[in-house]
Amino acid sequence: MTIAHLLEDFGFETPAEPVVPAVSEEVIEEQRLASFEKGYSAGWDDAVTAKDQETTRISAELANSLEDLSFTYHEAQSQLLDSLDPMFKVLTSAILPDAMAASFGHHIVDQLAGMAKGQTDQPMQIVVSPGEGAPVRNLLPQNFSVPVTVREDSTLSSGQAYLSVGSTECEINCDALLESIQDSIEAFTYHAKEDSQYG
Repeated sequence: MTIAHLLEDFGFETPAEPVVPAVSEEVIEEQRLASFEKGYSAGWDDAVTAKDQETTRISAELANSLEDLSFTYHEAQSQLLDSLDPMFKVLTSAILPDAMAASFGHHIVDQLAGMAKGQTDQPMQIVVSPGEGAPVRNLLPQNFSVPVTVREDSTLSSGQAYLSVGSTECEINCDALLESIQDSIEAFTYHAKEDSQYG
């Protein structure tokens, strides 16, 4: 025997038919279109968001790559300058002074020949430091139409000379030229290091 008769029955006596609301085909079509538009808009928004995220990622990667490249360039430039600095010092302290000393007399003669063009009837004079007169005389060609006077002056230092052809004068100063070259090299390396440090 069951105990169903002891329990209260909360069910309906008569089963109720579900009420189906009357919906027209137009309303259903409008709901379908609205659902389609909503889904299309959501898909479009997702695509735009994904595109924006991809663009942001690519931009960040490009910025990182450019930063790495810039750092590598500045690092290489700094190392190059550090390795060139000793060479520049040797160049300006040993090689250039020796080369200038060896070609000093030839440079005087070439400069005098250039000054004498068109002024061959003017007196020519070379003033050099003590001890450099004889080597310069030996380098002078014998075909100058006017004799060239070479004299030594104790106020001049080695590598320094004054040339005159008529009223035209010229100074040759190897020490000043070397100092100018050294200053230019130091300025170049200073500015290059500053640029590589501060970009």
